[in-house]
Amino acid sequence: MSSTIILLPGDGIGPEVVGAAARVLNAVMAAAGRAITLQTYPIGGAALRTGLPALPPDTLAACRAADAVLLGAVGTPEFDHLPSSERPEGGLLALRRGLGVYANLRPARLWPGFEDSGPLKADIARGADLLIVRELTGGLYFGEPRGLDREGGVAFNTMRYTVHEIERIARVAFDAAQRRRRLVTSVDKANVLETSQLWRSVVTRVGADYPDVALQHMYVDACAMALITSPARFDVVLTENLFGDILSDEAAVISGSIGLLPSASLGDGPGLYEPVHGSAPDIVGQDRANPVGAIASASLLLRHSLGATTEADAIDRAIEAALRAGCRTADLAGPRSALGCGAMTDAILAALA
Repeated sequence: MSSTIILLPGDGIGPEVVGAAARVLNAVMAAAGRAITLQTYPIGGAALRTGLPALPPDTLAACRAADAVLLGAVGTPEFDHLPSSERPEGGLLALRRGLGVYANLRPARLWPGFEDSGPLKADIARGADLLIVRELTGGLYFGEPRGLDREGGVAFNTMRYTVHEIERIARVAFDAAQRRRRLVTSVDKANVLETSQLWRSVVTRVGADYPDVALQHMYVDACAMALITSPARFDVVLTENLFGDILSDEAAVISGSIGLLPSASLGDGPGLYEPVHGSAPDIVGQDRANPVGAIASASLLLRHSLGATTEADAIDRAIEAALRAGCRTADLAGPRSALGCGAMTDAILAALA
C-alpha cells in the first residue's frame, strides 16, 4: 500500500528545498521497495498570488487525508500589508490548527566535523545534542482576545493555557526523554507570568509519573543564556509556544547554521514536517539554499509518521557522510567554496546510494 505525502513548497526557497527532500524520499523508499505518492499543493504567498487564501480549502483537505505533510516555508514581503490572519504566515498557523498538531519537536545537535565551523567555541559546542519540545497551538499566538487599534495607538495579545494543553505537551517531552538521556528542562517565566505558574505546577505533577526522568525548571532568560554557554547540559527542553519559537531558532548556533535544523509537528492526525530556516527571500533562485534541514525533516517524517525507521536512519547517515566529506552550502562554507542546493542534494544522494 502506498503512503501519501503532501508537499507544500510554499514561498521563497521552499520549492528548492522541498524539491531536494522529495528526491531523497523517492530514492530511499524506492531502494526499500516501499511505495509513496507525493502530491503538491499551494500554501502561503504561492496561494495568495493565484487569488486563493493563504491556506486554500483544498490544501487543508488534502493534508488531513494524507499520511504526512512536508512543508518548505511561508512568508514573503509583498504581502506584509495584509492583516496578520490573511498573510502567508496566517496560512501556516491555520494549517497547524487544522491538523491539530500541538507538539513541535526541534532537534539540535553538533554534527561531526563542525566543532570548529559554527559560532560557538569547540569546547562549548562539543557533545551538544538536545531536543526542544514546543507547545504549538496555545499561548500568545492563538490566545483570544487579541487586537490592534492603530488610531488609538494600542495593541494587545492574550497568553492563555489550560491544564489539558500543558499535560499533553509535557507527556510528549517526558516520553521523548525516556528514549534519550532522561532529563527534561521545563522553561517558563513563573516569577512573572500566571500562565507560567500554572505551567510549572502541571509539569511538576506530570513529571511524578516518570520517576526515571529527572525534571528541572528554568526561567526562559536563564535558558537562553545557557543554550549559548553550556548547550551540552540539555537533553529535552520543554516550553510553551512563544518561548519555544525563540529558543529553537537560537539553538541553530549549536549545529552551525539554521539551515541544518529540521522539525516535526505532531498531534492526533497527520504530522507536519518542515525545516526551521524560513523562506529566505534574499537568496531565492540563486541555488544557495541549504537543503539539509528539509531532508532531515523528511527523515523525521519517515520515522514518526510512516514508521520507516530503517529508511530514516539511512537518510541521517547519508547527511552525516556528506558533511563529514566536507560538503558545505554557502551558509556553512562561504560563497567561494560552497555547493549549491542541487549539488548538496546530489552529495547526500550519493552517500545514500
